[in-house]
Amino acid sequence: MKKELNLGHSDFKDIILYNNYYIDKSMLIEEVLRAQKAVLLLPRPRRFGKTLNLSMLKYFFDINEPENRKLFKDLKILQTGDNTLRHCGKYPVIYLTLKDAKKNTWKSCYEFIVSEIVDLYSNHDYLLDGNILKNHEKLIFQNILVKKASETEFEISLKQLSKYLQRYHNEKVVILIDEYDTPIQASHNKFYEEAISFMRSLLSGALKDNTNLYKGVITGILRVSKESIFTGLNNLSVCSILNNKFSDKFGFTEEEVKQITIDFNVDTKYSEIKKWFNGYKFGKTTNIYNPWSILNYVLSADEGFKPFWLNTSANELIKNEIKKKNSENIREEILKLINGDIIKKDLEENFVFPNLSKDNDLLWTLLTYSGYLTTKKQVSRKEYELIIPNYEIKTIFQDTIIEWLKADIKIIKSLLENTANYLINNNISKFEIGFKQITGNTFSYYDTAKNHEYVYHSYILGLLAIIGDDYKIKSNGESGEGRYDIMLIPHDKSKYGVVIEIKQIEKQKKNEDDKKFNKRINRNIKNALSQIDRNKYYKELIDSKIKIDKIVKVPIVFAGKEPYIIPMKIMDN
Repeated sequence: MKKELNLGHSDFKDIILYNNYYIDKSMLIEEVLRAQKAVLLLPRPRRFGKTLNLSMLKYFFDINEPENRKLFKDLKILQTGDNTLRHCGKYPVIYLTLKDAKKNTWKSCYEFIVSEIVDLYSNHDYLLDGNILKNHEKLIFQNILVKKASETEFEISLKQLSKYLQRYHNEKVVILIDEYDTPIQASHNKFYEEAISFMRSLLSGALKDNTNLYKGVITGILRVSKESIFTGLNNLSVCSILNNKFSDKFGFTEEEVKQITIDFNVDTKYSEIKKWFNGYKFGKTTNIYNPWSILNYVLSADEGFKPFWLNTSANELIKNEIKKKNSENIREEILKLINGDIIKKDLEENFVFPNLSKDNDLLWTLLTYSGYLTTKKQVSRKEYELIIPNYEIKTIFQDTIIEWLKADIKIIKSLLENTANYLINNNISKFEIGFKQITGNTFSYYDTAKNHEYVYHSYILGLLAIIGDDYKIKSNGESGEGRYDIMLIPHDKSKYGVVIEIKQIEKQKKNEDDKKFNKRINRNIKNALSQIDRNKYYKELIDSKIKIDKIVKVPIVFAGKEPYIIPMKIMDN
């Protein structure tokens, strides 16, 4: 009988005992044991199996449940020999999860963390029996259980508990902390200093110079700056998505996904599944899939493809960065990515959230570590080629750009769609009418006197995001003897290709009559068209097998905030 998927359930023991479908990641245990440093930080995007893997480690090491060995009887780890298996059921385990610490105030965040620590202490309340603990230690232990301990006592609670457990079991302790950076991400622009201060004390106490520690494994999304959290933690090894270690232990490999489709009789063409959900690269391991998306698709394959990951990802911070008024360069880069282009960016190993407001380039680190982008290859010490990994993520970016245009720039989606369709169907007069309506309603959002053509360029790219599935939209590309502003290359070679040249001129002067102004407009429209022809900006369209009579040349001349595309009629007085 086919095993059932227990989607969204991350308790390893329940999955095994109830004979649910499980992708064997048990060799993670051996890799943890082989690691030379005692503490491992393993950052991965959301929904890539971090909680389930940490749960597996807990059940493997836990001295209080020696019967857990039977959970691994059909898994690869049992084939590794005694050097690995002698660690099974040997160590007291401290397991703390902060994955749900998404709170709006420090008070509620602190109360949540305290409740998790109370539950942790409650699981080990057998320590209160007998004389293992001294009287003052029992008093603090009991105060923690009833939430009467001081903030300082909660800050050192993991360190103290590890000392008590080592004393009781006469074995060093394994400390597992899941999604350690959730409260820090939640605190951004709200209560960052309080969160950082508490988490620094909690983690440093437990992991730094702790003689009672055997192994520590921490998961999260980012490596929050060592200056903030991991100060002086010399026994820490960071194995991020950029490193080769543990590269196949989170997420599904291509082989694993193919087996899932067989086991669940999914008859979709594998190439379509790959297009939608493949594409991540962790270290040197390529073709990593998002487990959440794959399993959701398997359960509802008859309903077609959807961006399953969208509702699980904490992308408000990313949306806010994209929607900022000074983010034109970011939006232009995202449009390049939507079109399948590669961008090169520095990725910072240590992430400091307050710097995000001062350094826009940090967004690319956040996007990559969060799973919105993936690396293609390393260019230099810090620089990487970045791409959107798959179609699922592409749709998220498209929707975010359109949301920016609709919500913050107040554009109606139907107007966006109609205007874009006029352009790609060579109905330029109607395109101009729609485009004037859009820009007339929205360009007050910008101080265009300062941003000039760059704003217009970025804005038009955002407008064109809505047709990104049917066209390759390119920006500032080399073609012929120069660089065009924007080019639309259709995937269907029977459709129109478009090349756009953008100009900005002064708006109508006070002493300038309509006739002179219209002539100036027409002269610049003519110059823009001549520039397209003179420099053969359309050459890339011809090289892409678009026929010459299917090439649309579009000049857009902005006089202040007003766009002009069709030459003006010159009326004699």
